[in-house]
Order: sequence, then structure tokens, then C-alpha cells
Amino acid sequence: MSALGAVEAAAAGGPALFRPLSAEDGEQQPAEIESLCMNCFRNGVTRLLLTRIPFFKEIIVSSFACESCSWSNTEIQSAGRIQEQGVRYALAVASRQDMNREIVKTDCATIRIPELDFEIPAFSQKGVLTTIEGIIDRAVMGLEQDQPVRRATDKEVASKIDEFISKLKQLKEVHSPFTFIIDDPSGNSFVENPHAPQKDEALVVTYYKRTPQQAAMLGLEEEELDEKTADSVEDLRNEVLQFNTNCPECNAPANTNMKLVRILRVVAWAQMGVFCWGLCKGLEIPHFKEVIIMATNCDSCGHRTNEVKSGGAIEPQGTRITFRITDPTDMTRDILKSETCSVEIPELEFELGMGALGGKFTTLEGLLKDIKDLVERNPFTLGDSSTPSKTEKLQEFLGRLQEVIEGKTKTVFIMDDPAGNSYLQNVYAPEEDPELKVERYERTFEQNEDLGLNDMKTEGYETAPPSGR
Repeated sequence: MSALGAVEAAAAGGPALFRPLSAEDGEQQPAEIESLCMNCFRNGVTRLLLTRIPFFKEIIVSSFACESCSWSNTEIQSAGRIQEQGVRYALAVASRQDMNREIVKTDCATIRIPELDFEIPAFSQKGVLTTIEGIIDRAVMGLEQDQPVRRATDKEVASKIDEFISKLKQLKEVHSPFTFIIDDPSGNSFVENPHAPQKDEALVVTYYKRTPQQAAMLGLEEEELDEKTADSVEDLRNEVLQFNTNCPECNAPANTNMKLVRILRVVAWAQMGVFCWGLCKGLEIPHFKEVIIMATNCDSCGHRTNEVKSGGAIEPQGTRITFRITDPTDMTRDILKSETCSVEIPELEFELGMGALGGKFTTLEGLLKDIKDLVERNPFTLGDSSTPSKTEKLQEFLGRLQEVIEGKTKTVFIMDDPAGNSYLQNVYAPEEDPELKVERYERTFEQNEDLGLNDMKTEGYETAPPSGR
């Protein structure tokens, strides 16, 4: 039986196929398969470990070893679902410590170093769990592989490649800063933040919508819209739509419920796949007249998730909400966080970038618990790959965050939404809340660029001359 066949056969046994990666789990043993060594063409042993790593979902770790020639090889393949958005990491490498950052690179990820005009295209290398230095070493090894033949057949080309290899090796010494970019349309790659939970000033993480070409490369098909059978907007507001999807935890088939709502206030429950909608008078959510609420419930593993997306336009100005938490009852305040909203807690030196948790309609306590869960699942700060100093630092942060959730610590909670589509409940409405401050501000060029507004033409496009053919 092939390795893929063994995996498929095991998958029929249920969702327990992929287990969390833990050194204490003695039951987690790799499967061994006899396979051909591509170095000496004798038989060796391939070991497959099906496990789960946070932010990388389910993976297959394969390791080959040949006793005849001592050749070995390791690979990592994603066995989980493709994420809703692609992800792009841009790291400014300025020291030797940055070269030791761990990264998860999938098969479909593209790696670039603009300073050398260097690129590793998608699907040219297998997925790997390594460091930045390891990526460069692997690239050097690939370029050096056929150099003896090139020197015999084309000395000029071989000389240029030798020169480029020398530049790659010099990067490892970090004599001058350079930019390391990993672009993954599947959204399953990851770059370590050694300063977590604080923001990494050298690392820029951008989530984006895949292009049709990227979707086709991943084997995804764009859904075709049939205008003749499309329901009206009013019909959509009165109907709970349901479509098939896969559970983000166990990958089993599941259903997602979706509802478009025009609200003063909406309260949604997604237990057992049933929606209950309530309207409450007197509490208007400014600039958020329409929202799309989606909820997924998995019958196989019991996992439930919900997400809120803005159904309206981007506001003319951004919104910055500053709230001082002074009482445990503040945890019950309703909060609406859009996908473009970032969260900051200055006392904890914590900052959450936009897009990290998606859109959410919950309470302040619920959002803080989601932040805590997100930090606890960081694969490079907790678990086997962490260091004692990182673990101690993270445990201290989680303890302080838990004190905030329990109302034992007073702190400042800041929401910054360039799109202006986030909201925090004012329990004193219509009077002013002494602990709540809402500011409107003009967006910067970079914020408009992130929202895609700089290239958007909303006036005069009707009279634009047709392009020549």
C-alpha cells in the first residue's frame, strides 16, 4: 500500500487520525513504510507522523532514512483545509538572531528576497518546518547541485551562479539588512514572532483575497453567479442561507448558516445549528446598518464557530475606541469587532493586528478569551519548540490577561478600525460614558492602501474613454 493509501485508509477511522503534537503523548507513534532510496536505489524506511500544529492545522511529517548509504530526508505536507484568505509575511532581517526564526512553509508558498531579486516559486520545493537560515541553505544546496556539469558545459553561466551563491551565503552573516518575504495563497504558512505577545515591529503580516489564478493553482473553483435565479436583497434578509463546508478542526463535512440583517441590535445563537434573532430598541450601532453573521456547527467533533462581517460600506473616517476597564461588569458589554479592526492593551504591551480573529459580535469578556486562546495556540512560544524564557514570559502574560478577564485589574482597552465599522456598547446611552471615548480620524495613505481605496475610482468612471484594442 502506498503512503497516500495508508493515510486515506486511516482517515476512515474517524477524526482522531490527527493528534496534537506533544512529547508526553506516548501513544503517538509514526507509521513505517518500506520505500525506495533515490540515492542508492536500495530499500529504506519512510516514517509518517500525522499530527496537528496550531496555525498550521493538520500536517503529515515524513522522514526517510536509508541504512545502506545513510541518506536521509524530511518533508512536511499540509493535510488540513485551505484557509479563507491568503497570507503574506514580510520580515526585515537585521541580525543573526532573525536568521534563527522558525517558519512553516507549505508547498504552494513563494519566497522572495527583493535585495537579490531572488525567488523560490510555488511548488518548486516541498513544505518544510525550518528556519530562515535553513531556507537559504536549502537554496544554496539546490544551486550547487549541478554546478560541476555547468562548469564543464557553460563556464560563463556557472561563474554567474557561483557569484550568486556567494551572495546568498553572505546573507547568513547579515552584514546588511534584507527583506524576507513568504507569500502563501493557502494561508497555511507561518513565521515566528519571538516577541509574542508583543507586536513584532520587524514583521508585517498581511491577509488578502486570492486572485482567480491563485485559486486555480490551489484547485479551487470560483462559484458562478446566476443573475436570473438570484434572490432579491429583501428575500435574503428574511432567509437563513445554508451551504456546505468543512469543519476547521476535524475537516469533517459541516453546514454553515448565514444571515444578512439590518439591525438596531442583533443577538445570535448558533447552538445545534439553530438561529434565534432578537431586536432590541434604543441601542443603535452607528455606521453598521447591515451585518452578515455566519455560524458553523460540526456534528462530528462538536466544534462551533461564528463570524461577523460588515455588509455596509467603508465609512469616510476611521474609528478609534478607547475604553477603561474599571469594574467586572464591564466584561458584559457588547462588542462588534470588524475584520479591519486592531486591538491594543497598553498595560500588557499587547497588540492584535487586523484580520487575526476575523469579525466578531460578542462581549468584551468573549473577545479577551478569544485573544487568550490565540496566544495559547502559538506553536513557537508554547510546547516542544519553546524555550524556558519564552514559556515563562507567555505564562506571565496569560496570567495578567486572566486577571483582566476576571475584573481584578484595571486596564485600557483600545479598538482601532480604519474602516469605521466597529462598536463598543455604551451602557449609559443616550448619556456619555465617562470611561468610553470614541474618536473619528482621517485615514493615512497606508491605511487606505490596506483597504484598497487608493486605486478605487468612484467618480467620472462612466465618461472614461474606452481602452484601445
